[in-house]
Amino acid sequence: MRFAVPTEQLVVWLLAVPVVVAVVLSSVALARRRRARGAFAEAQLMERLAPGASVARDRTRAALVVLAVLFLGLAVGRPQIGTRMGVAKRTGVDLMIAIDVSESMRARDLKPDRLEKARREASSLIGLLDGDRVGIITFSGAAFVQCPLTLDYGAASMLLSAVETGTLPRPGTALGEAIRQGVRSLATRPDRSKVLVVMTDGEDHGSDPLAAASEAAEAGVIIYTIGLGSTSGEPIPLEPGAGTGYKRDRQGQIVMSRLDESTLIDVAAVTGGRYFRATDNERELAAIEEAISRMQQGEMESKMMAYYEERFQLPLAVALGFVLVGSFLPERTRRRRAKA
Repeated sequence: MRFAVPTEQLVVWLLAVPVVVAVVLSSVALARRRRARGAFAEAQLMERLAPGASVARDRTRAALVVLAVLFLGLAVGRPQIGTRMGVAKRTGVDLMIAIDVSESMRARDLKPDRLEKARREASSLIGLLDGDRVGIITFSGAAFVQCPLTLDYGAASMLLSAVETGTLPRPGTALGEAIRQGVRSLATRPDRSKVLVVMTDGEDHGSDPLAAASEAAEAGVIIYTIGLGSTSGEPIPLEPGAGTGYKRDRQGQIVMSRLDESTLIDVAAVTGGRYFRATDNERELAAIEEAISRMQQGEMESKMMAYYEERFQLPLAVALGFVLVGSFLPERTRRRRAKA
């Protein structure tokens, strides 16, 4: 026999502490009843006034309460008897999240800026997953695998927190290269559904994202795009340490970064996916998660597991039995009257 809860927790918090508390409270109750009887009348007079009253009976009732607490603790500890072997399988899809870390993601038309909004959306999306492998790609002028596909959501979230603008050596925005890198990362297991979520403002500098999307469609990768920013445009703050103000072109004009929704809509449509604009309540993530849940779930892993039969009913029944016996135990012992 084993218990589902750890041994230390069972012994200390489910058995020792409750039993000690029950013993102390029962002892206090017995002492109060004894003092009350003594204050009311002497022992001999009390015997005449309340024939059949018994201190031993009070102790028996207190002992039954303590035993009930003991067996109730055993029931809460969930005793388990016997085992049966079975195969546990985990299924899911493969998901890569591509995050734009180009200079334009410092624009503040989303608070506090576009990149921080992308990080928050990616973190929320990871929190919605259950059994799906997830990976992270960062891209600007080139694409880099920040986190390979993994079931360790904690590790993925930790690597996500390190995503910053300027971390990649090549400037610019190569949306097409991010898509191609995502396709390569998702090609390891052809038996599973493959999803690429791209978070970007949609700007691209000659990487032909539509051609890359066609390649993704041929590889069976579905792309969902999330647009970050405003279509009216927003200036790009200078990078930290370069002073205050905004980025300017060679003519000294402030560079405005605009959300290119048309490109993101076309990229998603080529692969059978959808485009969403980032919102404060992140409704787009729920829609993506729902779409992922309807996809064909490939087997992630399978292993033999031992399953135990729960037997908490037995000590629970014993505890209830002690409570019932104590409840129906008479206050006094009936005495037969002597015949004249």
